[in-house]
Amino acid sequence: MDNKPHTFIIAELSANHGNNLEIALETVRAAKRSGADAIKLQTYTADTITLNVKSDLFKIQQGTHWDGLYLYDLYKDASLDWAWHKPIFELAKELGLICFSSPFDFTAVDFLETLNCPIYKVASFEITDIALIGYIASKGKPMIISTGIAEMEDIQLAIETCRAAGNHDITLLQCTSAYPAEPEDANLLTIPDLKEKFNVKTGLSDHTMGIEAPIVAVALGAKVIEKHFILNKSIGGPDAHFSLEETEFKQMVDSIRITEKLLGAPDYSMNNKKKKSRTFSRSLFLSQPIKKGDIFTNYNVRSVRPSTGLHPKFLNEVLGKYAKSDFEAGLPLDFDMFE
Repeated sequence: MDNKPHTFIIAELSANHGNNLEIALETVRAAKRSGADAIKLQTYTADTITLNVKSDLFKIQQGTHWDGLYLYDLYKDASLDWAWHKPIFELAKELGLICFSSPFDFTAVDFLETLNCPIYKVASFEITDIALIGYIASKGKPMIISTGIAEMEDIQLAIETCRAAGNHDITLLQCTSAYPAEPEDANLLTIPDLKEKFNVKTGLSDHTMGIEAPIVAVALGAKVIEKHFILNKSIGGPDAHFSLEETEFKQMVDSIRITEKLLGAPDYSMNNKKKKSRTFSRSLFLSQPIKKGDIFTNYNVRSVRPSTGLHPKFLNEVLGKYAKSDFEAGLPLDFDMFE
């Protein structure tokens, strides 16, 4: 990668596959068209993530889009068939997209290793599963960790666990674990704070509606942006309501790339553009005709545009000098004009 800023933009497939491999594959193609750098999957089954128990303990009742569903039923519907991972990985590679996943148990990690998964993502709700984090980190791949439900102690322990496994390639994502998240809950200033506190790369896993939050996040130093992606919201599914379609996602990507250009880097050099524009800066000019022996004063000397005369910093040095000869108004001042 060159020295230009490049935010790593992830299209999150999540449950947006409609339980149809062709939809999943076309979503990968659409993610490529939209300008994403990567497509991310989630690797679990209902049995690896929860229990098939129909009690209130396992029923969602928190004012969410999924209220009334049992966890097992939600995850059974949302999970991506493990047999589909290989063709998705292969298509992504063919298209030049990075494909990786969030594993939710040890068997998922082992399975993803057979596919040479290049990056691992720890989902927000798994940040407290220290055994799983340690096992993932032991594979030596870059780690991306969402902090949605985490307290400071959880984040610190997750990082320590990765480092204890010899894995120091860690990116923390600011995340609001609400679906969708309200703008006032995004707290994007956490992004530079995470970088300062934990000395890691940082980014945003965004669940807000629209594209504003990722753009602001990049301006605040985010190096990774993750956003849910769907081929068409008519597909439906648990995550459709807060996911972006191709046109929206491309608009986000384009806006981020413009933001990167706007940010640039600290630069005080005098490049050609600055030199050209500097022509219109001020300098010292004769504003009135002057005769030989006359004194240069505030009456006949002014600091005006363009910049072809003496630098304005010489004004006090010029005032009180005597003219060597007659000079007409509008001439740029030069030291050769003084006695």
